[in-house]
Amino acid sequence: MSALVLWAVCQVALAELPTAVSPSTGDPGGNWLELVKGYIKDGAVILGLTLSVVGFLWIAWTALAKFNEARRSRGDVEWGEVGMLVIVGGALLLFITFLLNQAATVIT
Repeated sequence: MSALVLWAVCQVALAELPTAVSPSTGDPGGNWLELVKGYIKDGAVILGLTLSVVGFLWIAWTALAKFNEARRSRGDVEWGEVGMLVIVGGALLLFITFLLNQAATVIT
């Protein structure tokens, strides 16, 4: 009797799993090395984009903090420092984005 109950419960667990999404590059047609290489490339691109977003948020947070300090006339922060931070931070973000784009095309 318990085997029949166990069999009935296990029938629900035999659902069909969804197929895995293929990577954007690499031929998944039976070649495991190309499949893994494609997944690693996709993961590296996502990691690079995540790092660039974190860098953008860090520069934006720092610029807002400097802006707030300059607005309240607290400390030695002047408006020139705020402008310089925004310009240098923007240029740094553009450079990082360029490097990430170049790295994404180099990884094969």
